[in-house]
Amino acid sequence: MIRPTAIGAVVSSVLAFGALTGTAYAQSTDVLSDYFNNWYARVDQAQSSQPGWVTPLVTVTPRLEQEFRFDQLNQYQGTGAMVRNYGGGKGLELIPTATTEVVLNIPPYQVRSNIKPVQGFGDDPVLLVKQRLLSATADPQRPWGGDYIVTAFLGFQAPTGIKAFTNDAWLVTPTLAAGKGFGRVDIQGTVGVALPLAHEVTIGRAVATNVTFQYHLDDYFWPELEVNDTYWSGGLRDGKNQVLLTPGIIFGRFPLGGHSKANFGFGYQFAVSPTLQREPALTPTLDHAWIFTGRVSF
Repeated sequence: MIRPTAIGAVVSSVLAFGALTGTAYAQSTDVLSDYFNNWYARVDQAQSSQPGWVTPLVTVTPRLEQEFRFDQLNQYQGTGAMVRNYGGGKGLELIPTATTEVVLNIPPYQVRSNIKPVQGFGDDPVLLVKQRLLSATADPQRPWGGDYIVTAFLGFQAPTGIKAFTNDAWLVTPTLAAGKGFGRVDIQGTVGVALPLAHEVTIGRAVATNVTFQYHLDDYFWPELEVNDTYWSGGLRDGKNQVLLTPGIIFGRFPLGGHSKANFGFGYQFAVSPTLQREPALTPTLDHAWIFTGRVSF
C-alpha cells in the first residue's frame, strides 16, 4: 500500500523539478532575447572601433561588415570563352559578436555564351568566418597613427556546381588580411591559400594575394586600384602565376534610413601576365572582366 506521505513527496519532487526546469528555460529565453535585442549595439561597437573604409571590388576587406551583397561579372577567359556570373558568390554578411563576422554566400549562376555554351550554378563559397585581431580608428591628431586593422579569415567552398563549373572538391581557404589608412588614402590587402580536400593532383594549391590602393574623394567617392595575384603550387598549373589589375570606383555610403546604407561600384579587370599561349597550363584563367557590385548594409 502506497502511503499518502510518499505520494506527497513524489508530487513535491516533480513540482520542484518542474519549477527548476521552468526557471532554467526562462533564463535561457531571456539570454537569447537579450542577445538579439542587443544585436545592433554589438554591430555599432564593432564598426565604431575599426577604420571606416568601404569594401573594395575584389579584395575581401579586413573590416567587419553587416550587409547583403550582389555582384555581376562579365568575364572573358583565357580560352576565349565569355561567362556571365550572376551573384559573384556573394551573399549575407552578419556581425554576431563585436570582433566576428559570418558570411553566408549563395552560389553564383553562370552563363557561358560561346565555346560550348552552358549555364548553371557554380561552386558555392558557402561560408566565410572573419575574426578581427587588431583594430583602431583614425586619429586626426596623429595621421600616421591609428586607422589600422588585422583580421583572420577561414573560408569554405562547396562543390555544388554543374559539371562545367565545378572543381568537384571542397576548398578550405585560410587567409590573413590587414589594412592601414593615411588620411584619405588606405591600403587593404589579403594573403590566402585555397587548399583542395580532393583532386589536389590536378587542382593544386592556389595562393592568392590581393592589394587595394583606395582614395576617399569628397563624401561618396572611393576610386581605387587593385592588384590581384594568384600563384599555383602543384596541380596542372604548378609554378605558374597570374597577375590582374583592377581599376574601379565605389560610390557610397548613401543613407537609406536607420542603420541602412547603400553603396555600389564598378571596375575593369585585366590580365597583365601571362600572355596568351597555346599550352593550357600557360593560358591565363582570366583575360579581362567587367565587374559591378551592389551592397545594402543594415
